Amino acid sequence: MFEYDGGVSSGPTILHADLDAFYASVEQLLDPALRGRPIAVGGSARGGVVLAASYEAKAHGVQGGMPGWTAARLCPTLIFVRGHFEQYQRLADQVMDILGDFTPAVQRISIDEAFLDVSGSTHLFGPPAAIGARLRRRVREEVGLPISVGAARTKHLAKVASQVAKPDGLVVVEPGDELRFLDPLPVGLMWGVGPVAERKLANLGIHTIGDLARTPTPALERLLGHAVGAKLNALALNDDPRRVATSPRARSVGAQSALGRRRPTPELVRAVLGHLAERIASRLRAKGRAGRTVTVRVRLAGMRSVTRSATLSAPIATTLTLTEVAERLVWQAIREQDESVVEISLLAISVSNLTTQSVIQLELPLEPEDPHRPGSATGVARLALDSSMDAARGRFGRDAVGYLPATLRRSGGAPDEFRELAERDL
Repeated sequence: MFEYDGGVSSGPTILHADLDAFYASVEQLLDPALRGRPIAVGGSARGGVVLAASYEAKAHGVQGGMPGWTAARLCPTLIFVRGHFEQYQRLADQVMDILGDFTPAVQRISIDEAFLDVSGSTHLFGPPAAIGARLRRRVREEVGLPISVGAARTKHLAKVASQVAKPDGLVVVEPGDELRFLDPLPVGLMWGVGPVAERKLANLGIHTIGDLARTPTPALERLLGHAVGAKLNALALNDDPRRVATSPRARSVGAQSALGRRRPTPELVRAVLGHLAERIASRLRAKGRAGRTVTVRVRLAGMRSVTRSATLSAPIATTLTLTEVAERLVWQAIREQDESVVEISLLAISVSNLTTQSVIQLELPLEPEDPHRPGSATGVARLALDSSMDAARGRFGRDAVGYLPATLRRSGGAPDEFRELAERDL
């Protein structure tokens, strides 16, 4: 991790650049007939899940994540389109290249948004407002997509400013105007305030960021927990010391799946974890990487989460091994709860402690067989099978072959291609 120090500045030299309605905007770029019309990426009027919506569709209440039939009811003229997943990464990477032309300090936090520290670039390109306007113009002219930019002294405020700037705008918050700018804004714009926290705050009469800033920290800590309450109070006062950081390689790779509220059964847990492990392990193998530490997260009813992790003797990148390790950890976490009332709403896996794995050292049969060791007979066989499936998918498509539980799990919800665009790359 590299923290950029382009010179200390009290000005609005941190920018947050966020592509507007990215997936829908790409579809409108690829098909000019869709421009200015309400579209939904994914789903259909008969069902499925809307993955993203254009601003024209959002004006009718259509949102990503809602059922297709609900979206069609809200907007009878809605046009459903299939996603061009192969184009999303290409176009987003072009945008990131443009951002890199203005500063080496670019911290990409998702496929379609990034922070920039331009404190070392103002002598070349002018003040932050001019830089924001210039990069917006280049993205529009060279890529064809709208992008909103917020500029401020802190990362949190820059991100809030970019949300206020949407769609397709630029907002610069000068240091003397920070609290006045934040005060009337809805608390839901804050980084880290999701629907659950927003409802809890509303029940306490906290609706704006100014309300939050004026609420004593102990009251927030009692409502949201010590860490979250203190953090949100600090952010509401624009107290955010985080710097723009760049990292040449991710330190972990993970995936998660929301389940609603379900009783955990062996079949459900195996299917979900197998699906997640397949997504993670295939990405590891594609980059010649493997990891030693496996962490699972289980979200229980009431939004309470528990995590468990294990560090293995050797790094792994095989789907079955990752599935088995994750299963053991998940059941460990579940069995520690009150089994008469336990329900789960989300499962997640991440693999960290990463290393390059270009070859596997075969083991002599001197120790008891352990399928979790990559060099064991079973470990080598598993890698050979995964590598063969990777090759088949590369030639015939993702659905050409797979493990049965994971393949069945793929049949519903968002396509894996869409999920993986939102997941951290290596």
